[in-house]
Amino acid sequence: MYSSNLKGFLLAVVSSAFIGSSFIIKKKGLRKAGVNGPSASSGGYGYLLEPLWWIGMVTMIVGEIANFVAYIYAPAALVTPLGALSIIVSAVLAHLLLKEKLQKMGMLGCLLCVVGSVVIVLHAPQEESIDSVEEIWELATQPAFLLYVGSVVAVALVLILYCAPRYGQTNIMIYIGICSVIGSLTVMSVKAIGIAIKLTLEGINQAKYFQTWIFAMVAITCIITQLNYLNMALDTFNTAVVSPIYYAMFTSFTIFASAIMFKDYSGQSASSIASELCGFITVLSGTTVLHSTREPDPPFITDLYTPLSPKVSWYIQGNGEVCKQKDEDGSPPSFVTILRQDYFK
Repeated sequence: MYSSNLKGFLLAVVSSAFIGSSFIIKKKGLRKAGVNGPSASSGGYGYLLEPLWWIGMVTMIVGEIANFVAYIYAPAALVTPLGALSIIVSAVLAHLLLKEKLQKMGMLGCLLCVVGSVVIVLHAPQEESIDSVEEIWELATQPAFLLYVGSVVAVALVLILYCAPRYGQTNIMIYIGICSVIGSLTVMSVKAIGIAIKLTLEGINQAKYFQTWIFAMVAITCIITQLNYLNMALDTFNTAVVSPIYYAMFTSFTIFASAIMFKDYSGQSASSIASELCGFITVLSGTTVLHSTREPDPPFITDLYTPLSPKVSWYIQGNGEVCKQKDEDGSPPSFVTILRQDYFK
C-alpha cells in the first residue's frame, strides 16, 4: 500500500513540472494571439491558430496524463495538494520568461509550499482497494455525494450564466471558481476511469459497464469547461495571481469531494488528520506569500492623452507650439498646470 502511494507521489511530481510549465507556455501563446486578434478574455479563439499555445497544451496534456495515472495509485488527498509544486515551477518560469518579478519573500513562499507538501505526503491516508467500476458507482450515488454534485452544478450554472458575463473581467474569483468546482468532479470521474483502465489491463474488463462510459462523458464535459474558463482567467489576470488561487480553491474542493465520495479519512487517527491539515495550511500560506509578493500585470492604457512612451511625453503650450519633454519617471506633465501658467503670464 505504501509503495502504491510512492508511485502516486512520483507521478504527481512529474505532473506538476509539466503543468507548471504549461501555464507559462500557454500564456505566451495567448499574448501572441491577442496581438493579432480578439483575446481569449473577450471571447476570441485566435489562440487555436497559435503554435506556441498548442505546445503549452501538449505539455499540459503530458502533465495531466501523469496526474491521471497518479490518481490510480494514490488517494486524491495525496495527489491533489502536490499540485503546489506546479505553482513553484510556474512562478520561477514566469520570473524568467514573462518578466513577472519573483521577490525574495516569494522564494520563501515556494519553500513553504515544499515543506507543506512533504508533511502532506508523510501523513496521507491509505486508499481502500476497489475491484470494479460498480463499486465506484455505488460511492458516487450515495446521498451525501449526490447532494455535493447538485450543489456544484447549481453554483457553476450561476457563475457561468449570471456572474461571468457581468463580473468575469474584473473579479478573478468568477473564472477560477468555475474551474475549481467543476474540477472537483473532474478528479472524481478521472479517478474512476483510471481505476477502470487499470482493472481492464489486469484482465477484468470494465468497458462492459455503462457506469464507465458515464464517468467518461462527465470527465470530458468537465475538462472542456475547465480549459475554456482557465484560458479566460490566464488571459485576463496575472499568472502569479491565477496559479495560487486556482490551486487553493481546486485543491480544497477536490479534497472535500474525495472525502465525501471515497471516505479518505475513515479510520485515520486524529493526529494524522491534524498533521495533513497543517501541511495543507502551510501550502496555502506559501501560495499566499508567493501571490502577495508578485507584481500585477501593467494595465492596458487606452487614454488618448496618456503618452505612448514612458520616457517621452508630448504636450501643447499656450502659444500653440508642440513641445517634447523627456521624463525619466514616466509621468506626463500636467496639462491643466501648463494652461494655468500660460494664462496668468
